[in-house]
Amino acid sequence: MQPSIVTLLSEDEPAPVVIDHPDGASDFFFVCDHAGRRMPRRLGQLGVSDAEMERHIAYDIGAASVAVRLADAFDATLIRQIYSRLVIDCNRDPSVPSSIPEISETTPIPGNVGLTDAEREARRVALFQPYHAAITAALDARAARPTAFVAVHSFTPVYKGEVRPWHAGVLYNRDARLSLLLKRLLLEEGDLVVGDNEPYFVNDLTDYSIPVHAERRALPYLELEIRQDLIANEAGQAGWAARLIRLLPKVWTEFRAAS
Repeated sequence: MQPSIVTLLSEDEPAPVVIDHPDGASDFFFVCDHAGRRMPRRLGQLGVSDAEMERHIAYDIGAASVAVRLADAFDATLIRQIYSRLVIDCNRDPSVPSSIPEISETTPIPGNVGLTDAEREARRVALFQPYHAAITAALDARAARPTAFVAVHSFTPVYKGEVRPWHAGVLYNRDARLSLLLKRLLLEEGDLVVGDNEPYFVNDLTDYSIPVHAERRALPYLELEIRQDLIANEAGQAGWAARLIRLLPKVWTEFRAAS
């Protein structure tokens, strides 16, 4: 019997969505697509080892901790999705193959091979749909307010053997304004190598949260990537959060003044 939509998550398993400061007063609105590495109990670990589940293939290491610190500091709404991206990637359109990867970097994901349409749909309905419905509802509720949409991610320092030199990267698609303002301020810190649409870039095929929630609403946005070894422990997470707590208000003030 194929897993049903109703039973992918048992009643005693955590809901996929966590909302911090749902009534936050800040103009900043944070999302964290890859905040956790939980697995639905009925899926086991998809044939993936414990060691691999500690790696970036399972989640964005350190990103949720940084995002929570930012949300707390600004009294800003943060919506985060706590199940592993290996079950379904909440920053991909569910129709694209990378939404449920059969190989992540160089690691095979046996439990993602040969899925039926019903099995894929069960994952979408259980995890992807509630996450994005929560973002939609929160943005609808604040439609009359100024909003800066900020997606917090992290990236592995080495990917397929290639060393990545950036400490952080700012990503964008059709609207680069907030991202480039933050890039300038990060560079002015004097101790950082900052990627411009590196190590990734945003587009409608490889991303979901920015194109769907920010660009379709014409919201100013930025997507921030921080290198994972810099935020793998509490000291690094606190340090990067403190840096961003200083810089993001400057970004927003400059943007509002120029708009």
